[in-house]
Amino acid sequence: MDVPALLEAACLLVPAATATENDLTVDDVWEHLAHDDWETALGLLESLGDARPLPLDFWADLAGAAEQLRLERSAAWCRWRWNETRRGVIRAGLTLEPAAENRRRTPFAGAGALRPLWDIGHRAPDGGPAFDVAALWVEHTPFLAPGEHATVRLAPLDPARWRHLRPGHRITMHEGRPVGGTATVLEVLHPAGDGSSTEAIR
Repeated sequence: MDVPALLEAACLLVPAATATENDLTVDDVWEHLAHDDWETALGLLESLGDARPLPLDFWADLAGAAEQLRLERSAAWCRWRWNETRRGVIRAGLTLEPAAENRRRTPFAGAGALRPLWDIGHRAPDGGPAFDVAALWVEHTPFLAPGEHATVRLAPLDPARWRHLRPGHRITMHEGRPVGGTATVLEVLHPAGDGSSTEAIR
């Protein structure tokens, strides 16, 4: 499908009562589509996706539209949200260690490319940490530098090993032997239909 068709298909998956924090609704999206303002329509649909859970096809349609518009970060974000819809959401407040105390000396891109190790409480037979892998997406900023703090979203390689986490749990990020950062879990949303609860720090 072309961009207008993909965006129209996504619109049809948004319940009419859904609204952003600025009280924008799917009617506003249709208005932009009527004027061929596709990029703005895409951005509004992404915001509506933050307002309530929406189906996999919604995020797939947006990812396809963003790819055709050559909006690489937007396409990556929509693919990320598609994956979260399937596998669940983990959000955490992450603080990186300062450069003087960290193996990392430079900022990293926040759009899901980094896949560090995490100590989330599992133990190896010798009693040491058994690390788990999760990619991370940094919210609201393209880069995160040593010493900085941000809210991040985690995409575990094996989500089942992360199911014990609850808001308030502290976990550590590792890119080598020293601790690279410390995070506090803020929100855990399990996929719909898996029988698990949704929890968040309010």
